[in-house]
Amino acid sequence: MRRLPPRLLASTPHARLRRGTAPSRVSSSPSPSSSSTVSLSLSLFLSSSEPTVVRPGAPAQRPSPAWRRQMSLLQLRQQLRQRPSVLTALTPLLLGGASSHARLLHPLLSKDGSKASSSTTVITPPPSSIFDPAALPKLPFRFDTGIGLFAKRAPRPFPPPFLSPPSGSFSDPLSTHNRSRDRRAAYVDGQVIQGLTNGDDAVFASEYFICANDGVGAWSARPKGHAGLWSRLILHFWATAIFEDAARQGDSYKPDPVSYLQRAYEQTLEATSAPNDWQGTTTAAGAQLHYRRLSADGGSTSTPSDDAAAAAAAAASGQVEPLLYVTNLGDSQIMVVRPSTREVVFKSTEQWHWFDCPRQLGTNSPDTPATRAVVDEVPIREGDVVLAMSDGVIDNLWSHEIVESVSSSLEKWRAGEVKGHGIRGAADHGEHEGGEDDGSMAYVAGELMEAAKTIALDPFAESPFMEHAIEEGLASEGGKLDDISVVAGLCRKNN
Repeated sequence: MRRLPPRLLASTPHARLRRGTAPSRVSSSPSPSSSSTVSLSLSLFLSSSEPTVVRPGAPAQRPSPAWRRQMSLLQLRQQLRQRPSVLTALTPLLLGGASSHARLLHPLLSKDGSKASSSTTVITPPPSSIFDPAALPKLPFRFDTGIGLFAKRAPRPFPPPFLSPPSGSFSDPLSTHNRSRDRRAAYVDGQVIQGLTNGDDAVFASEYFICANDGVGAWSARPKGHAGLWSRLILHFWATAIFEDAARQGDSYKPDPVSYLQRAYEQTLEATSAPNDWQGTTTAAGAQLHYRRLSADGGSTSTPSDDAAAAAAAAASGQVEPLLYVTNLGDSQIMVVRPSTREVVFKSTEQWHWFDCPRQLGTNSPDTPATRAVVDEVPIREGDVVLAMSDGVIDNLWSHEIVESVSSSLEKWRAGEVKGHGIRGAADHGEHEGGEDDGSMAYVAGELMEAAKTIALDPFAESPFMEHAIEEGLASEGGKLDDISVVAGLCRKNN
């Protein structure tokens, strides 16, 4: 029987089940330290949360967890000073998942992992997550993003082992009701699953990549069917592959879109195989923002600069232009709208087996990214709006209606006629240097979602889905009620 590797079942351990709950005593005199003793202190330290300093003059009381963690830290530092060879061996652990703790120990380390002298430059811990923008090369362009979501029914909670363990906080409700599970984060491969779930859809928004996956809802009738899980896992592993490759290549980074989606597909197959055996299929549509340099004769080349600073300077002088890598499999869609001229610059082509049965990734499907994914390289401009949409949008709105909604919403926002609402994407939670990060894309995405929702709920409306059904000889009227997912990204210079 094929089994799931433990690394894909790993999740954040329960607070009460973590190793090293017993406090370590700190000896007043140095005692001989062994590697096992250092490893024990390390496990005590890394399994705890950030140590805090006990305030002087506090009333006497039983040792708090914070105090015990502080004592474990002091003992560990004392042991590491006495055993430089053990310190070198444990350097990868100190610089791994517990980067916040490594900051407290890094004065003991040099760049090669040996004991640092007073004149040695101390190492800087790596970013705590691959999704941290600090882990990526700074590209000359970025997205401001916003999200609009409507679900025709509430999403099902994720099943074990993807559901996180119960919280150890006394402030959390002690309930087994399924809605309490909706408030917990979901994990796979030891990481929080990225993105948002919307019914059976899943969306992701960041400064350099946006995505909308549409899980096939028919799987909800199967006992082990969970299309929402499949769409979210594909999205998570897809974004992970992109960010890991970008961090690995550094300033010479060049995207490889099909390999990213193929890797995500294979990892999702592995994560949902026996003994878990969760079935589902999903479409996939993603847009990755990159750039290309302009040649001396005014043409262009797709070869990126080897220096991120040089690329940023070239962007400021107009020597590079944004380049969009669009990857599509199925009937979700990527569309590029130019609000300044109210036109469609690009839209991906839907892929079907037959009417209302798109190409899809997952259980029993013959489609794979390596054989069926379509990649387009699309030159765009600063100020263009890139949309990642599930078929809940394009089955209810024609292209010209989408363009009108996006352009009108942006004009109203810039004229100050509306106030912010909707879901702001990951790239929209802080002010960027030199940019107007005002949440306009959240408004644009929300308005587009509302326009599609209005048609979807109208039994007498004319819709693209109705036209397609009639062309196939099927009786149909009104909009198509479906999950509606929109991610909008505004292309801007990354000053």
